[in-house]
Amino acid sequence: MSPTPPAPSSLPRPWLKHYEPGVPHDFVPSEQTLPQMLERAAQTYPDRVALGFLGANTSYRELWQNAQRLALALQKMGVKPGDRVSVMLPNCPQFVTAFFGTLLAGAVVVNTSPLYVADELAHQLSDSGSETLLLLDTFYPRYTQIQDRVPVGRVIVTGIQDALPFPKNLLYPLKARREGSWVDVPGDAHVLRYTDLLKFQSPTPEPAPRQPDDLALLQYTGGTTGVPKGAMLSHRNLVANAEQGRAWMTDLKDGQEVTLAAIPFFHVYGMTVAMNLSILTGATMVLVPNARDIKMVLSQIQASGATLFPGVPTLYNAINNHPDTPKYDLTSIRACISGSAPLLLETARRFREITGGANLVEGYGLTEASPITHTNPIFGDQQEGSIGLPMPGVDAIVVGEDGQIVPTGEVGELWVAGPNIMLGYWQRPEATQQTLREAHGQTWLLTGDMATVDEDGYFRIVDRKKDLILVGGHNVYPREVDEVLNAHPAVLEAAAVGLPDEYRGESVHAVVHLKPGEKASEAEIIAYCRQHLSSYKAPRSVEFRSEELPKTAAMKILRRQLAEEATDARAKQPGA
Repeated sequence: MSPTPPAPSSLPRPWLKHYEPGVPHDFVPSEQTLPQMLERAAQTYPDRVALGFLGANTSYRELWQNAQRLALALQKMGVKPGDRVSVMLPNCPQFVTAFFGTLLAGAVVVNTSPLYVADELAHQLSDSGSETLLLLDTFYPRYTQIQDRVPVGRVIVTGIQDALPFPKNLLYPLKARREGSWVDVPGDAHVLRYTDLLKFQSPTPEPAPRQPDDLALLQYTGGTTGVPKGAMLSHRNLVANAEQGRAWMTDLKDGQEVTLAAIPFFHVYGMTVAMNLSILTGATMVLVPNARDIKMVLSQIQASGATLFPGVPTLYNAINNHPDTPKYDLTSIRACISGSAPLLLETARRFREITGGANLVEGYGLTEASPITHTNPIFGDQQEGSIGLPMPGVDAIVVGEDGQIVPTGEVGELWVAGPNIMLGYWQRPEATQQTLREAHGQTWLLTGDMATVDEDGYFRIVDRKKDLILVGGHNVYPREVDEVLNAHPAVLEAAAVGLPDEYRGESVHAVVHLKPGEKASEAEIIAYCRQHLSSYKAPRSVEFRSEELPKTAAMKILRRQLAEEATDARAKQPGA
């Protein structure tokens, strides 16, 4: 039985009194679409570098013209308003052109992870009904494995070399062949080269008027909990979230910032905070195609003088622990909003140290919210361990099992509302009904996250509903255990999961990856946790891994996969 909506007719907003000066209390998003946002940037900052990529620079004027050329090419190929175009690219200039070119043609972007295996790619192409696929040549073999199972009729292929300056564009294929990573793409009738499409088009596409509430993006989510669903995000949703970010960061200097864009654009967090917010403010984006290449991240920060560095906790943690980090000057960074996963206190503390005090604050969001809903003040009262305050225009409440708002400080499910909340799930009316609720004249997104809120309006995520570990009737929230595990001086990264336990129902199991050269025993890790946690919260077993923990494309640890692997391993033990 579904919970009834909370009863109050008016909602308190205690967080407003903690907004920094200049942050609006009343937020109304603009009526512009995403292409209009890029067009405005091109008109305002035509000669400013929009994209910096391995030595090649693209101005805002050039970016807008390339988007127009691609839009016209898509239209000539038969792409109609509302059609879905899947984009399977890393962070490179072609991604930004493809994103805005698709929207300018009136079509819908389907962000597609380059990490997908063939079956995952087949599901998304079929579920979205994408008839056009734009991908990197390296990924083409994966498409050929499933091309007979999907509705795609047009494939546009590009390569990293297409975005490189001379002579790197000529040397790259030679290097790739030498390393065995080169892929020869056949000259098939339905396979087109991206560079040819742009070369032979004028920057004057047919008008394809779109409204702010029209569908702009299908962003697939839920892959770690079941079959991925396409969150339907409108132009208004995405523009509003970029504008909310701009309103929050009061010291941003339009036309002057440099964003280190390492987090992937194909993930909604990178797309909004690194790409759309940069375009809204006329910032230069320094594109890093592989965020796991920490030396490249470090060198690009130093070389570009990056001022903004949106990221995820695993990225900041990797920088903290990389042996080459002390060799680089990272002091240009002023502000970082960490999203996609909980930011551990130790990670934030060490990152601030090595950057000379960069403002690294924790934020929170969901794909279904475009994605940001909360963040800590950049310069104001930052509450360590909290996700901060609701963004301008966002309402948030904590709701109990009975559907009523819980008292201050008590745990319940976080519900959020605002102009950034999705339209629903693509072709999933039942899932939409379970996730969106109408109340108080607003549409609420039920996040599935357990949270508390204090009297000042600062929210804390206790953990995911589905990740809760029940130990002998006690609730154990994995994040609390993660904090302790990751504070151990020998631990590089760790995660706590629940495993079946005949006596307790579940027991806490820790999966640990140690820092290079460090040693620790299972008994030592358990004893350390028992110093800082109640006995029922401490791990009863520890598993050490020699490689990094498995993560999603957004570098979020796959907790469910860890639990499944540990359960399988335990079942295979003698006497199990």
